[in-house]
Amino acid sequence: MTVHDPLGPVQITPRDIYDQMVAVRDQMVAVRSAVERLADRAESTSRDLTDHEQRLRLVEDVRPGPRIRDLEERMRSVEARLWPLPTVSVLLALAALALSIITRL
Repeated sequence: MTVHDPLGPVQITPRDIYDQMVAVRDQMVAVRSAVERLADRAESTSRDLTDHEQRLRLVEDVRPGPRIRDLEERMRSVEARLWPLPTVSVLLALAALALSIITRL
């Protein structure tokens, strides 16, 4: 009894091998160029990141000048003068409430 192969006899010619080798070479060229692009992009990103970090360090190291210090002092003095206003308004409201309660008794 013989086993029948549905594909028949397989023949690989030197031309088939050559065609496959050319296809593999073309794929390798495409992969190599993609890897080179990724490496260039990574290098560019690294340079950009280093540049941004340096700029941020410069911004963080900026000390306020005399004008900003003067503005901060003036703002603190205004804040110190303004905090009693809400307190006074609350006291007046409580006094009015107490007077209205007392006059009804």
